[in-house]
Amino acid sequence: MAIHIDEKEKVFHLEMAHSSYIFRVLNNAELQHLYYGRKIQAKVNLANLANYTPRNFELFTAAAPDNGLDEFNQYQPALIANEYASYGRGDFRHPAYQVKLPNGSRITQLKYQGYEYKRGKTRIDNLPSTFDDEGDKAEQLTIILKEQQLNLIVKLNYTIFPDQDVLVRNVQFSNCSNEKIELLQAMSLQLDLPDSNFDLIQFAGAWLRERYPYRQHLHMGIQMVDSLRYASSPQQNPFFMLARPATIESHGDVYAFNLIYSGNFQNMIEVDHYATTRVTVGINPFESAFVLAPNESFVTPEALLSFSSQGLNAMSQQLAAFYQKHLVNPNFSYKQRPIVLNSWEAMTYELSTEKILTLAKEAKEVGIELFVLDDGWFGHRNDDTSALGDWFTNEERIPEGISYLAKEMHKLGLQFGLWFEPEMISLDSELYRKHSEWLIKTPKMEPAVGRNQYVLDFTRAEVVEYLFNVMCKVIDETQLDYIKWDMNRHIADAYSSDLEPERQLEFGHRYILGVYKLFEKLTSKYKQVLFESCSSGGGRFDLGMMYYAPQAWTSDDTDPIERLKIQQGTSYGYSLSMMGTHVSASPNQQSGRRTSLQTRANVAYFGDFGYELDLLKLSETEIAEIRQQIDFYKKYRAIFQQGAFYRLNEKTDGNEFVWQVLAPDKTLAIVLYAQVLANVNPSNKRIYLQGLDAKKQYQVTGYDGKFYGDELMYAGLAIKLSDEMANPIVSTKDFLTQLLVVQEI
Repeated sequence: MAIHIDEKEKVFHLEMAHSSYIFRVLNNAELQHLYYGRKIQAKVNLANLANYTPRNFELFTAAAPDNGLDEFNQYQPALIANEYASYGRGDFRHPAYQVKLPNGSRITQLKYQGYEYKRGKTRIDNLPSTFDDEGDKAEQLTIILKEQQLNLIVKLNYTIFPDQDVLVRNVQFSNCSNEKIELLQAMSLQLDLPDSNFDLIQFAGAWLRERYPYRQHLHMGIQMVDSLRYASSPQQNPFFMLARPATIESHGDVYAFNLIYSGNFQNMIEVDHYATTRVTVGINPFESAFVLAPNESFVTPEALLSFSSQGLNAMSQQLAAFYQKHLVNPNFSYKQRPIVLNSWEAMTYELSTEKILTLAKEAKEVGIELFVLDDGWFGHRNDDTSALGDWFTNEERIPEGISYLAKEMHKLGLQFGLWFEPEMISLDSELYRKHSEWLIKTPKMEPAVGRNQYVLDFTRAEVVEYLFNVMCKVIDETQLDYIKWDMNRHIADAYSSDLEPERQLEFGHRYILGVYKLFEKLTSKYKQVLFESCSSGGGRFDLGMMYYAPQAWTSDDTDPIERLKIQQGTSYGYSLSMMGTHVSASPNQQSGRRTSLQTRANVAYFGDFGYELDLLKLSETEIAEIRQQIDFYKKYRAIFQQGAFYRLNEKTDGNEFVWQVLAPDKTLAIVLYAQVLANVNPSNKRIYLQGLDAKKQYQVTGYDGKFYGDELMYAGLAIKLSDEMANPIVSTKDFLTQLLVVQEI
């Protein structure tokens, strides 16, 4: 067992490969957090971990927690590291939960009742969640707490995945009383740390510049990362880290947090006046509350914790290994993803059967494996003002029907995919004319419009069922291989005419549950269909979506220079196989920047590779280069999608990026060196590879001779920047990339 339980002392030690998580039950039946960090030995006497410094001017005290472990007869809640804190009994930090009693009071106290233990990990009903299909490694501990006034049972669930040093937590609230109660806040996890000497690393941005990393030292007070857009959002991502100030890519202590959820979230880091740190992660309590009728339960989404003492690269790698084995759809987690051609930038809405099939034939010629027909194939969709919700063939554009197109694609030997935006509706649509009541809107107010479209009310079961049936019809008619699921605006006017007034604050969560229900029904019925999520690019890039759609469109910004920043930021918390990374036209549609076809491909290789351009407009030379790119990616696809990823430059000023992927057996590595702007009279450049076998010999493309692994890692490799020394004082040109294949001899 990796979960050690001391029945007598009521101590719980969750032991993973390289980390320990420890808490205990106090004599007053509350829970005290003791330790989370590098692995330590399990033992009985925990006086050292339990100690804190009492203050004679902290007025609020409670019964002594244990017999003689500290010299005081009472303990002070404001000073205790708590496992799942309430508010109003002397702990003035932000709590993990809050319940409103029928009499209006919000003061509650959870008391320990017992625990449950089991091996393995099952999925949670109605929510995306982690799993352990093999059933031999994960272990689950449930701590049972009770609120005596309410007869409210609260279960804290802890699941450890020892091999990846990951701890997954969530909470279940069950109303066992005869009265309704209101759950005002229900976070998925709380972690109290004994000091605040950490840097917060968060991933923020906007449309076209998602998930840039930002690092700042914690300060006293509140630091918060959240979303109120009813989506995880491009502005803030649910993933964040707390790292020691000296922690870099290759070494140092770091804690990672991520919420397996796609709606409004809140990550709060609170540093108190004694420089201790409290972290809470879960559903954003703003505009959120849940009514629990008698015998009704509420389950929070899962949140994960992970610790590494080996730096940021090691953290990213252990998370990627965890996602692959315990989160992503097993039908695709180890399966190589196809090379895509998406029609949008080639055609936009100007579709015709002839144009589509002509482009598809050229795609097959160059080695493309999957043709994706994007927006415009349905209803009477000729621009962005109409037809969302009408998921049947646009006969004006494709008179032969979408099933005919699919058959022709399959005859060519191509897989076929379609774009859907299931959550949206246009006023100019057959669906709206039949079911205007399905529109999300506030009573007696004009609904807010975004991108000429509106949002369907996914809290309503009939909306989910309608969409399931119409999408099934298309999938069956086309024998579809792939769906790109888009969401191009966020929710305003949050209200459902189908919910009782007292349950309107449940809207946001119920909406996301509806989205998950549709995903669950489709992925269960069509196990062969690969889903890719999208939300104006990377606006809903979260683990909740990844559970159903194992890859996501990383950003609408396909400029390779911008993608260096976006993909690097994303790589801290998500694996390369989760990132859709395509080559588009030059000059780039979003930035206007001109880059070489080589640079565009070199950056796009690091993910699920594809193209977003019109092959019919390219020269013979460019087509030949694309064939070579596709052959190269197919040869090394496994290492790009599932190899260990390293960010080799410990710190980047934004002008240089150095990436590496490494095969599990260390026989092969591929390195990208990217320089944004040229440097005049540049300094010497060396890169230092990581993870190689020190005793193996390797060859490197473009370099004579043989290199031992230790030489490449510790002495480094000189990067050749000038164009064959034609002008040795200038580092070639702007937007330079070099790709090196390092192969064991």
